[in-house]
Amino acid sequence: MKIRIKNGLPYISATLIHRRQRMTLKNILLDTGSAGTIFSTDKVATIGLTYEPEDFVHRIRGVGGSEFVFTKRVDELKVGGLKVSGFELEIGAMNYGFDMDGIIGLDFLTAVGALIDLDEMKLRAAIE
Repeated sequence: MKIRIKNGLPYISATLIHRRQRMTLKNILLDTGSAGTIFSTDKVATIGLTYEPEDFVHRIRGVGGSEFVFTKRVDELKVGGLKVSGFELEIGAMNYGFDMDGIIGLDFLTAVGALIDLDEMKLRAAIE
């Protein structure tokens, strides 16, 4: 998968499948400094990724502050040829001061054995 640089930050696309509904988001920050993967509530609501009473709610903290998120398990999260089935991610407001659809964090990157090739500006599997 090609990595795009926007405002000095690396962005990729990601596809979510939840209850057989599919959505591709093109404005996803690739962030090795983020422990978790999070998507914008506004962006993913169209495929049914909305809060339900049984969802786990917790506070996450980062350089930009903190926010409450809820956790969902999706059927599949796919970034290029890298994918995880039954992946648990966070859904939140993501009001960070700039437009993005989500963040792919270290949890996904380690689960798929991702290799970030900055010379080629590509995200790929460590073993191909």
